[in-house]
Amino acid sequence: MKEILVKEFEYRVFTESYDRIYKCLSMLKDEQIWQSPNDSIPPIGNLLLHLSGNAQQWILAALGDRIDNRKRDEEFILQTKIKKTELIFLLENLKVNLKATLAEVSEEQLHSEMIIQGFNVSGFSAIIHVIEHFSYHTGQITTLTKWLTNKDTSFYSGVDLNKLNQYRNLN
Repeated sequence: MKEILVKEFEYRVFTESYDRIYKCLSMLKDEQIWQSPNDSIPPIGNLLLHLSGNAQQWILAALGDRIDNRKRDEEFILQTKIKKTELIFLLENLKVNLKATLAEVSEEQLHSEMIIQGFNVSGFSAIIHVIEHFSYHTGQITTLTKWLTNKDTSFYSGVDLNKLNQYRNLN
């Protein structure tokens, strides 16, 4: 089960979300990553800090036995001096650490119960949480990018999304 879960994590987070986030960042100027339509919507830069903090807490600390030193509220403080290149470095560093931690996770850890942010979860659930958390905020980053640039992200250019499903056993 671990191999399937880690493979899915890597695809959903490092291929789908990271590729979409990087595409959005490539469409934006440094100052745009800190813009938002109002005070209740965090800008892209803060969403990236938040994604990093969340993954560090839920996977690196909970499953990788690293110190949980997350200061969640600080992830939402405007940090206009942080450039896109620094956020990309943060994400790439996170990727390296997540891959290393997930490679070492045992089947026992996947079934173990733990408390993260006050929630009683299994190791399996913690990994799923980070996948869905990335997906959720990647959607917000995409919407903010479209709002800031008035351009389509073209995530699916060249792909016919209207094809009917063909179910078959691929094994």
